[in-house]
Amino acid sequence: MYTLKNATHGTISMHSVTKQKCDHPVGQSRLVYTLYHLLEPARRNRNFLLIIACLLVIANLVAPYPLLARWFGFILASYSAIANDSIQTIGTFIAANANRKWWHLWLFIGLIFVATMTYSWVVYHGDVSYQRLAQKGFSEAPTSFTFTQLLAPIILLVLTRWQIPVSTSFLLLNVFATESSAVYHVVQKSFAGYVIAFVVAVIFWYSSSKIAGNYFKMKPWKGWMVLQWLISGLLWSVWLMQDASNIVIFLPRHLNIVEFLLVIGCIFLGLGLLFYLKGDRMQQLVNERSGITDVRASMLVSLVYMLILFYFTQVNQVPMSTTWVFIGLLGGREIAISLSKRTLLNRKNMLRRSIRFIKRDLKHALIGLFISITLAFLVNAVIRETMINLFKSLLGRG
Repeated sequence: MYTLKNATHGTISMHSVTKQKCDHPVGQSRLVYTLYHLLEPARRNRNFLLIIACLLVIANLVAPYPLLARWFGFILASYSAIANDSIQTIGTFIAANANRKWWHLWLFIGLIFVATMTYSWVVYHGDVSYQRLAQKGFSEAPTSFTFTQLLAPIILLVLTRWQIPVSTSFLLLNVFATESSAVYHVVQKSFAGYVIAFVVAVIFWYSSSKIAGNYFKMKPWKGWMVLQWLISGLLWSVWLMQDASNIVIFLPRHLNIVEFLLVIGCIFLGLGLLFYLKGDRMQQLVNERSGITDVRASMLVSLVYMLILFYFTQVNQVPMSTTWVFIGLLGGREIAISLSKRTLLNRKNMLRRSIRFIKRDLKHALIGLFISITLAFLVNAVIRETMINLFKSLLGRG
Protein backbone atom coordinates (compact mmCIF):
# COMPACT_ATOMS: atom_id res chain seq x y z
CA MET A 1 0.00 0.00 0.00
CA TYR A 2 2.88 2.32 0.77
CA THR A 3 4.34 1.85 -2.72
CA LEU A 4 0.96 2.29 -4.46
CA LYS A 5 0.21 5.49 -2.54
CA ASN A 6 3.56 7.03 -3.44
CA ALA A 7 3.13 6.00 -7.07
CA THR A 8 -0.22 7.82 -7.16
CA HIS A 9 1.42 11.05 -6.06
CA GLY A 10 4.32 10.45 -8.48
CA THR A 11 7.02 10.33 -5.79
CA ILE A 12 8.55 6.87 -5.58
CA SER A 13 11.53 6.64 -3.19
CA MET A 14 14.54 4.34 -3.67
CA HIS A 15 13.51 2.36 -0.61
CA SER A 16 10.05 1.73 -2.06
CA VAL A 17 11.50 0.67 -5.45
CA THR A 18 13.89 -1.79 -3.77
CA LYS A 19 11.08 -3.09 -1.60
CA GLN A 20 8.87 -3.53 -4.66
CA LYS A 21 11.58 -5.50 -6.49
CA CYS A 22 12.20 -7.74 -3.50
CA ASP A 23 8.48 -8.29 -3.00
CA HIS A 24 8.09 -9.35 -6.64
CA PRO A 25 8.60 -13.15 -7.13
CA VAL A 26 11.13 -12.66 -9.94
CA GLY A 27 13.09 -10.12 -7.90
CA GLN A 28 13.09 -12.43 -4.91
CA SER A 29 14.39 -15.37 -6.94
CA ARG A 30 17.21 -13.28 -8.42
CA LEU A 31 18.18 -11.95 -5.00
CA VAL A 32 18.20 -15.44 -3.50
CA TYR A 33 20.23 -16.76 -6.46
CA THR A 34 22.83 -13.99 -6.10
CA LEU A 35 23.13 -14.41 -2.34
CA TYR A 36 23.43 -18.17 -2.71
CA HIS A 37 26.35 -17.93 -5.15
CA LEU A 38 28.06 -15.40 -2.90
CA LEU A 39 27.61 -17.22 0.40
CA GLU A 40 27.57 -20.90 -0.57
CA PRO A 41 31.32 -21.17 -1.38
CA ALA A 42 32.11 -19.51 1.96
CA ARG A 43 29.76 -21.92 3.77
CA ARG A 44 31.25 -25.00 2.11
CA ASN A 45 34.80 -23.80 2.87
CA ARG A 46 34.19 -22.26 6.27
CA ASN A 47 36.67 -24.54 8.05
CA PHE A 48 39.37 -23.79 5.48
CA LEU A 49 38.68 -20.04 5.69
CA LEU A 50 38.95 -20.27 9.47
CA ILE A 51 42.34 -21.95 9.10
CA ILE A 52 43.50 -19.22 6.69
CA ALA A 53 42.33 -16.53 9.14
CA CYS A 54 44.34 -18.19 11.91
CA LEU A 55 47.41 -18.43 9.67
CA LEU A 56 47.15 -14.73 8.83
CA VAL A 57 47.02 -13.85 12.53
CA ILE A 58 50.01 -16.10 13.28
CA ALA A 59 51.97 -14.63 10.34
CA ASN A 60 51.41 -11.15 11.68
CA LEU A 61 52.51 -12.19 15.18
CA VAL A 62 55.70 -14.06 14.20
CA ALA A 63 56.90 -11.67 11.46
CA PRO A 64 59.02 -9.56 13.88
CA TYR A 65 60.84 -12.68 15.13
CA PRO A 66 63.17 -14.02 12.38
CA LEU A 67 63.62 -17.54 13.78
CA LEU A 68 59.88 -18.15 14.22
CA ALA A 69 59.03 -16.46 10.93
CA ARG A 70 61.64 -18.53 9.04
CA TRP A 71 60.26 -21.89 10.14
CA PHE A 72 56.63 -20.81 9.95
CA GLY A 73 57.19 -19.71 6.34
CA PHE A 74 59.07 -22.90 5.53
CA ILE A 75 56.30 -25.18 6.86
CA LEU A 76 53.66 -23.32 4.85
CA ALA A 77 55.84 -23.20 1.71
CA SER A 78 56.71 -26.91 1.87
CA TYR A 79 53.11 -28.11 1.93
CA SER A 80 51.62 -25.45 -0.35
CA ALA A 81 54.33 -25.80 -3.03
CA ILE A 82 54.18 -29.60 -3.14
CA ALA A 83 50.36 -29.67 -2.98
CA ASN A 84 50.03 -27.16 -5.83
CA ASP A 85 52.72 -28.85 -7.92
CA SER A 86 51.46 -32.37 -7.15
CA ILE A 87 49.48 -32.22 -10.40
CA GLN A 88 52.83 -32.23 -12.22
CA THR A 89 54.72 -34.91 -10.34
CA ILE A 90 52.80 -37.37 -8.19
CA GLY A 91 49.35 -36.59 -9.60
CA THR A 92 49.52 -39.11 -12.43
CA PHE A 93 51.13 -41.61 -10.04
CA ILE A 94 48.17 -41.28 -7.64
CA ALA A 95 45.65 -41.49 -10.50
CA ALA A 96 47.14 -44.69 -11.91
CA ASN A 97 47.37 -46.30 -8.44
CA ALA A 98 44.00 -45.25 -7.02
CA ASN A 99 43.28 -48.84 -5.95
CA ARG A 100 46.41 -49.14 -3.81
CA LYS A 101 46.80 -48.21 -0.15
CA TRP A 102 47.79 -44.60 0.29
CA TRP A 103 50.64 -45.32 2.72
CA HIS A 104 52.34 -47.64 0.21
CA LEU A 105 52.53 -44.74 -2.23
CA TRP A 106 53.61 -42.37 0.52
CA LEU A 107 56.52 -44.53 1.66
CA PHE A 108 57.74 -44.97 -1.92
CA ILE A 109 57.68 -41.25 -2.75
CA GLY A 110 58.81 -40.27 0.76
CA LEU A 111 61.93 -42.43 0.68
CA ILE A 112 62.89 -41.06 -2.74
CA PHE A 113 62.48 -37.57 -1.31
CA VAL A 114 64.78 -38.37 1.63
CA ALA A 115 67.43 -39.86 -0.69
CA THR A 116 67.30 -36.94 -3.15
CA MET A 117 67.55 -34.25 -0.50
CA THR A 118 70.27 -36.11 1.42
CA TYR A 119 72.40 -36.36 -1.72
CA SER A 120 72.25 -32.58 -2.26
CA TRP A 121 72.92 -31.87 1.42
CA VAL A 122 76.03 -34.08 1.44
CA VAL A 123 77.47 -33.18 -1.98
CA TYR A 124 76.82 -29.42 -1.77
CA HIS A 125 77.84 -29.08 1.89
CA GLY A 126 74.48 -28.36 3.50
CA ASP A 127 72.70 -26.92 0.45
CA VAL A 128 69.52 -28.92 -0.29
CA SER A 129 68.49 -26.82 -3.32
CA TYR A 130 71.00 -28.39 -5.74
CA GLN A 131 72.64 -24.94 -5.84
CA ARG A 132 69.56 -23.24 -7.31
CA LEU A 133 69.73 -20.78 -4.41
CA ALA A 134 73.47 -20.30 -4.85
CA GLN A 135 72.73 -18.27 -7.98
CA LYS A 136 73.14 -14.50 -8.05
CA GLY A 137 70.07 -12.81 -6.61
CA PHE A 138 69.07 -15.74 -4.38
CA SER A 139 72.33 -16.56 -2.58
CA GLU A 140 71.61 -14.31 0.41
CA ALA A 141 69.39 -15.97 3.00
CA PRO A 142 66.77 -13.63 4.52
CA THR A 143 67.66 -12.41 8.01
CA SER A 144 64.38 -10.59 8.63
CA PHE A 145 60.85 -11.10 7.41
CA THR A 146 57.74 -9.07 6.71
CA PHE A 147 54.09 -10.04 6.85
CA THR A 148 53.88 -9.78 3.05
CA GLN A 149 56.65 -12.34 2.60
CA LEU A 150 54.83 -14.76 4.90
CA LEU A 151 51.64 -14.02 2.96
CA ALA A 152 53.04 -15.64 -0.22
CA PRO A 153 52.70 -19.32 0.89
CA ILE A 154 49.29 -18.55 2.43
CA ILE A 155 48.08 -17.21 -0.92
CA LEU A 156 49.47 -20.35 -2.52
CA LEU A 157 47.38 -22.46 -0.12
CA VAL A 158 44.24 -20.54 -1.15
CA LEU A 159 45.00 -20.96 -4.86
CA THR A 160 45.56 -24.68 -4.32
CA ARG A 161 42.23 -24.98 -2.51
CA TRP A 162 40.50 -23.36 -5.50
CA GLN A 163 42.30 -25.72 -7.89
CA ILE A 164 44.41 -23.06 -9.56
CA PRO A 165 47.84 -24.44 -10.51
CA VAL A 166 50.33 -21.58 -10.50
CA SER A 167 54.07 -21.17 -10.65
CA THR A 168 55.33 -21.74 -7.12
CA SER A 169 58.76 -20.51 -8.29
CA PHE A 170 57.37 -17.12 -9.26
CA LEU A 171 55.20 -16.83 -6.16
CA LEU A 172 57.78 -17.84 -3.56
CA LEU A 173 61.13 -16.81 -5.05
CA ASN A 174 60.33 -13.33 -6.36
CA VAL A 175 59.65 -11.83 -2.92
CA PHE A 176 63.18 -12.77 -1.81
CA ALA A 177 65.18 -11.89 -4.95
CA THR A 178 67.94 -9.37 -4.21
CA GLU A 179 68.51 -8.50 -7.88
CA SER A 180 65.95 -7.87 -10.61
CA SER A 181 68.09 -9.77 -13.14
CA ALA A 182 67.51 -12.96 -11.12
CA VAL A 183 63.75 -12.64 -11.60
CA TYR A 184 64.23 -11.93 -15.30
CA HIS A 185 66.32 -15.07 -15.79
CA VAL A 186 63.75 -17.22 -13.94
CA VAL A 187 60.92 -15.88 -16.14
CA GLN A 188 62.99 -16.24 -19.32
CA LYS A 189 63.91 -19.86 -18.59
CA SER A 190 60.31 -20.70 -17.63
CA PHE A 191 58.83 -19.28 -20.85
CA ALA A 192 61.42 -21.18 -22.87
CA GLY A 193 60.42 -24.31 -20.97
CA TYR A 194 56.76 -23.81 -21.93
CA VAL A 195 57.54 -23.47 -25.64
CA ILE A 196 59.95 -26.42 -25.76
CA ALA A 197 57.57 -28.68 -23.80
CA PHE A 198 54.63 -27.73 -26.06
CA VAL A 199 56.53 -28.47 -29.28
CA VAL A 200 58.00 -31.73 -27.96
CA ALA A 201 54.56 -32.90 -26.79
CA VAL A 202 52.89 -32.17 -30.14
CA ILE A 203 55.61 -34.04 -32.07
CA PHE A 204 55.76 -37.00 -29.69
CA TRP A 205 52.04 -37.63 -29.17
CA TYR A 206 51.00 -36.92 -32.76
CA SER A 207 53.59 -39.33 -34.13
CA SER A 208 52.72 -42.05 -31.61
CA SER A 209 48.95 -41.47 -31.23
CA LYS A 210 47.81 -44.10 -33.73
CA ILE A 211 50.09 -46.80 -32.37
CA ALA A 212 49.27 -45.90 -28.77
CA GLY A 213 45.55 -45.64 -29.50
CA ASN A 214 45.36 -49.23 -30.73
CA TYR A 215 47.70 -50.58 -28.08
CA PHE A 216 45.94 -48.82 -25.19
CA LYS A 217 42.70 -50.65 -26.02
CA MET A 218 44.36 -53.87 -24.93
CA LYS A 219 44.76 -54.92 -21.32
CA PRO A 220 48.00 -53.44 -19.97
CA TRP A 221 51.00 -55.68 -19.49
CA LYS A 222 51.91 -56.10 -15.81
CA GLY A 223 55.37 -54.72 -16.49
CA TRP A 224 53.83 -51.31 -17.27
CA MET A 225 53.05 -50.83 -13.58
CA VAL A 226 56.69 -51.45 -12.67
CA LEU A 227 57.81 -48.97 -15.34
CA GLN A 228 55.26 -46.42 -14.14
CA TRP A 229 56.56 -46.61 -10.56
CA LEU A 230 60.15 -46.34 -11.76
CA ILE A 231 59.50 -43.33 -14.02
CA SER A 232 57.33 -41.61 -11.37
CA GLY A 233 60.13 -41.99 -8.85
CA LEU A 234 62.68 -40.53 -11.28
CA LEU A 235 60.36 -37.65 -12.15
CA TRP A 236 59.78 -36.85 -8.49
CA SER A 237 63.54 -36.83 -7.87
CA VAL A 238 64.28 -34.58 -10.88
CA TRP A 239 61.45 -32.23 -9.86
CA LEU A 240 63.00 -31.89 -6.40
CA MET A 241 66.34 -31.02 -8.01
CA GLN A 242 64.58 -28.16 -9.80
CA ASP A 243 61.97 -26.98 -7.28
CA ALA A 244 63.41 -27.72 -3.83
CA SER A 245 64.56 -24.11 -3.89
CA ASN A 246 60.94 -22.95 -3.61
CA ILE A 247 60.47 -24.95 -0.43
CA VAL A 248 63.64 -23.88 1.40
CA ILE A 249 63.78 -20.25 0.25
CA PHE A 250 62.97 -19.14 3.81
CA LEU A 251 65.88 -21.09 5.33
CA PRO A 252 69.67 -20.59 5.55
CA ARG A 253 71.47 -21.60 2.37
CA HIS A 254 73.51 -24.21 4.25
CA LEU A 255 71.71 -26.32 6.86
CA ASN A 256 73.30 -27.96 9.86
CA ILE A 257 72.33 -31.49 10.84
CA VAL A 258 69.48 -30.42 13.14
CA GLU A 259 67.99 -28.05 10.56
CA PHE A 260 68.33 -30.72 7.86
CA LEU A 261 66.50 -33.33 9.96
CA LEU A 262 63.72 -30.82 10.71
CA VAL A 263 63.32 -30.11 6.99
CA ILE A 264 63.24 -33.81 6.10
CA GLY A 265 60.80 -34.66 8.89
CA CYS A 266 58.34 -31.83 8.16
CA ILE A 267 58.17 -32.51 4.43
CA PHE A 268 58.00 -36.29 4.91
CA LEU A 269 54.95 -35.89 7.18
CA GLY A 270 53.45 -33.34 4.77
CA LEU A 271 53.73 -35.87 1.95
CA GLY A 272 51.90 -38.38 4.13
CA LEU A 273 49.03 -35.92 4.58
CA LEU A 274 48.93 -35.25 0.84
CA PHE A 275 48.70 -38.96 0.00
CA TYR A 276 46.10 -39.52 2.72
CA LEU A 277 43.99 -36.81 1.04
CA LYS A 278 44.58 -38.60 -2.31
CA GLY A 279 46.30 -35.61 -3.87
CA ASP A 280 43.96 -33.04 -2.29
CA ARG A 281 42.02 -30.61 -4.52
CA MET A 282 44.53 -30.53 -7.41
CA GLN A 283 44.02 -34.22 -8.21
CA GLN A 284 40.76 -33.53 -10.06
CA LEU A 285 42.68 -31.58 -12.70
CA VAL A 286 44.78 -34.67 -13.40
CA ASN A 287 41.85 -37.06 -13.63
CA GLU A 288 40.00 -34.97 -16.24
CA ARG A 289 42.77 -35.18 -18.82
CA SER A 290 42.42 -37.47 -21.84
CA GLY A 291 43.07 -41.06 -20.69
CA ILE A 292 45.55 -39.97 -18.05
CA THR A 293 44.35 -42.55 -15.52
CA ASP A 294 45.61 -45.36 -17.77
CA VAL A 295 48.93 -46.59 -16.38
CA ARG A 296 50.55 -46.46 -19.84
CA ALA A 297 49.37 -42.92 -20.58
CA SER A 298 50.45 -41.63 -17.17
CA MET A 299 53.85 -43.32 -17.56
CA LEU A 300 54.44 -41.65 -20.94
CA VAL A 301 53.48 -38.22 -19.59
CA SER A 302 55.82 -38.68 -16.63
CA LEU A 303 58.64 -39.95 -18.88
CA VAL A 304 58.54 -37.04 -21.34
CA TYR A 305 58.13 -34.50 -18.53
CA MET A 306 61.04 -36.02 -16.59
CA LEU A 307 63.34 -35.91 -19.63
CA ILE A 308 62.48 -32.25 -20.32
CA LEU A 309 63.09 -31.27 -16.68
CA PHE A 310 66.34 -33.20 -16.62
CA TYR A 311 67.46 -31.33 -19.73
CA PHE A 312 66.82 -27.99 -18.01
CA THR A 313 68.71 -29.08 -14.89
CA GLN A 314 71.74 -29.51 -17.14
CA VAL A 315 71.35 -26.19 -19.00
CA ASN A 316 72.20 -24.04 -15.97
CA GLN A 317 71.51 -23.71 -12.23
CA VAL A 318 68.94 -20.91 -12.59
CA PRO A 319 65.61 -21.79 -10.92
CA MET A 320 62.61 -22.09 -13.22
CA SER A 321 58.86 -22.63 -13.11
CA THR A 322 58.18 -26.32 -13.63
CA THR A 323 54.47 -25.42 -13.79
CA TRP A 324 55.00 -23.61 -17.09
CA VAL A 325 56.86 -26.63 -18.47
CA PHE A 326 54.06 -28.95 -17.36
CA ILE A 327 51.16 -26.93 -18.77
CA GLY A 328 53.10 -26.61 -22.04
CA LEU A 329 53.49 -30.40 -22.09
CA LEU A 330 49.81 -31.05 -21.37
CA GLY A 331 48.69 -28.41 -23.86
CA GLY A 332 50.81 -29.88 -26.65
CA ARG A 333 49.60 -33.38 -25.78
CA GLU A 334 45.94 -32.34 -25.94
CA ILE A 335 46.47 -30.63 -29.33
CA ALA A 336 48.28 -33.68 -30.72
CA ILE A 337 45.51 -36.05 -29.59
CA SER A 338 42.91 -33.76 -31.14
CA LEU A 339 44.73 -33.55 -34.49
CA SER A 340 45.09 -37.33 -34.62
CA LYS A 341 41.31 -37.94 -34.63
CA ARG A 342 40.14 -39.48 -37.89
CA THR A 343 36.80 -37.75 -38.46
CA LEU A 344 36.61 -34.00 -38.98
CA LEU A 345 33.79 -33.61 -36.44
CA ASN A 346 35.71 -35.40 -33.68
CA ARG A 347 38.80 -33.41 -34.53
CA LYS A 348 36.96 -30.09 -34.24
CA ASN A 349 35.25 -31.05 -30.97
CA MET A 350 38.51 -32.23 -29.42
CA LEU A 351 40.34 -29.11 -30.60
CA ARG A 352 37.73 -26.88 -28.94
CA ARG A 353 38.09 -28.87 -25.74
CA SER A 354 41.89 -28.75 -25.94
CA ILE A 355 41.98 -25.01 -26.57
CA ARG A 356 39.66 -24.51 -23.60
CA PHE A 357 42.09 -26.44 -21.39
CA ILE A 358 45.08 -24.50 -22.72
CA LYS A 359 43.38 -21.13 -22.16
CA ARG A 360 42.42 -22.10 -18.63
CA ASP A 361 45.92 -23.31 -17.76
CA LEU A 362 47.54 -20.19 -19.20
CA LYS A 363 45.07 -17.98 -17.36
CA HIS A 364 45.94 -19.66 -14.07
CA ALA A 365 49.67 -19.42 -14.79
CA LEU A 366 49.36 -15.71 -15.60
CA ILE A 367 47.31 -15.17 -12.42
CA GLY A 368 50.17 -16.66 -10.44
CA LEU A 369 52.70 -14.50 -12.29
CA PHE A 370 50.63 -11.34 -11.65
CA ILE A 371 50.26 -12.14 -7.94
CA SER A 372 53.97 -12.88 -7.59
CA ILE A 373 54.96 -9.63 -9.31
CA THR A 374 52.49 -7.68 -7.17
CA LEU A 375 53.85 -9.22 -3.96
CA ALA A 376 57.43 -8.64 -5.12
CA PHE A 377 56.59 -5.00 -5.89
CA LEU A 378 55.06 -4.49 -2.44
CA VAL A 379 57.74 -6.17 -0.35
CA ASN A 380 60.93 -6.17 -2.42
CA ALA A 381 62.62 -2.76 -2.71
CA VAL A 382 64.93 -3.96 -5.50
CA ILE A 383 62.07 -5.17 -7.68
CA ARG A 384 60.01 -2.09 -6.87
CA GLU A 385 62.79 0.32 -7.89
CA THR A 386 63.45 -1.60 -11.12
CA MET A 387 59.76 -1.61 -12.10
CA ILE A 388 59.35 2.09 -11.32
CA ASN A 389 62.41 2.93 -13.45
CA LEU A 390 61.05 0.74 -16.24
CA PHE A 391 57.68 2.51 -16.19
CA LYS A 392 59.42 5.90 -16.18
CA SER A 393 61.53 4.96 -19.18
CA LEU A 394 58.48 3.70 -21.06
CA LEU A 395 56.55 6.88 -20.29
CA GLY A 396 59.54 8.97 -21.34
CA ARG A 397 59.67 7.20 -24.70
CA GLY A 398 55.93 7.69 -25.12
